Amino acid sequence: MPKLDGEALAKRLPAVRGRLEANAPLADLTWFRVGGPAEVLFTPQDEADLADFLRGAAKDVPVYVIGVGSNLLVRDGGVPGVVIRLGRGFSEIKVEPGHRVRVGTAVPDVRAARFAYDNSIDGLTFLRGIPGTIGGALRMNGGAYGGETKDVLIEACAVDRAGNIRVLSNADMKYSYRHCGAPEDLIFTEALLQGRAGQKDEILAAMNKITDSREATQPIKSRTGGSTFKNPPGNKSWQLIDKAGLRGFAIGPAKVSELHCNFLINEGGATATQIEELGETIRARVKASSGIELDWEIKRIGIPAGAA
Repeated sequence: MPKLDGEALAKRLPAVRGRLEANAPLADLTWFRVGGPAEVLFTPQDEADLADFLRGAAKDVPVYVIGVGSNLLVRDGGVPGVVIRLGRGFSEIKVEPGHRVRVGTAVPDVRAARFAYDNSIDGLTFLRGIPGTIGGALRMNGGAYGGETKDVLIEACAVDRAGNIRVLSNADMKYSYRHCGAPEDLIFTEALLQGRAGQKDEILAAMNKITDSREATQPIKSRTGGSTFKNPPGNKSWQLIDKAGLRGFAIGPAKVSELHCNFLINEGGATATQIEELGETIRARVKASSGIELDWEIKRIGIPAGAA
């Protein structure tokens, strides 16, 4: 594979109103704090800017979209093509009639939950337990503490690779457990969520319960990527990992959390290669001990070190 050349790629891309950055470091944009650069990082100003860019960009240019990098592993060789990161232009949030909330996909899930609380809207409390953005929740049917995105989504707005703006119903998303069946080339820009009338004190109590539970059971103050593997049907990944004797197991500074076995931690200085190797070692040992194959929940993008 040819070496990444962001300067050359940037010259091939259409003019934008947002920001294009060649050879942009990505490690500090992810919770693991690892990984190589984006060949080009694009921060669109708004939905129209995003649509114009996608319409004008050559179709052979790979495009990826990231949020706050909470459930993401960027490989050490970097990401060829264009990485799109939605920012301020996708951060609006407002109430609509019928206890509905329209929210941009760059909005953190926790902020959406807090906004709903501020407006006495119940039903969106589970978002307090998801460490990502609304865009990520749409793309993977994010869920926590008894709720899932599919339970509350009315419709989602998106831009496809051809630059067309589309509106998808809940059914169009083809949701299943931690999976969205909508086309991979869609970049979600906005969601309309259905809540219900609620009492602020009850909503706050539920949110505080989620916060307390996360702090007690998850390594939320560590460099981690959140839940590493999906729960297999009828099982919990952390229990399978624990039974395989992997609590605290490490490859260099990449370690299985002793607090929650389905979380991997960068204890300082780990590489993406070590973290991914740790994950694959876990998968192999769980398969050997239980016969069950774990599927990655963390999204992995880019190329290995030395491949660029």
